[in-house]
Amino acid sequence: MTGERDLKRLLAELDPWLDPDIYVFASTTGAAPTQRVSPLMQFHEAEGLTLILTQADAARAGLGGVFPCRRITLRVHSALDAVGLIAAVSAALSEAGISTNPVSGFFHDHVFVAEKDADRAMDVLRALAIQPR
Repeated sequence: MTGERDLKRLLAELDPWLDPDIYVFASTTGAAPTQRVSPLMQFHEAEGLTLILTQADAARAGLGGVFPCRRITLRVHSALDAVGLIAAVSAALSEAGISTNPVSGFFHDHVFVAEKDADRAMDVLRALAIQPR
């Protein structure tokens, strides 16, 4: 199943959804905490294992999470080799002074924004989706 590649269609069909959970980013060099939590994402870096998990899971596992944030899922099915979607989303949010931490999954792209900026970020993304192309 392939996703959309055309940037105009991707933006028109953006359909952002705001996850109600609060997430944090954490890092660990051991595997033990990951056995007690279900991270939304994990990524191996040279310095350790990066986890994105709910704030509650991080606290339960004794992980010092940073950047309390909300996840915005772009519900358009974007192809993994689509060009420009994250750039356009990041630029629009940047113009509004909103920091972004994007993550791409197989079907969708997700943007993590500071908890305090989540509602404003949704407004920006909704406006981006209806701009004439």
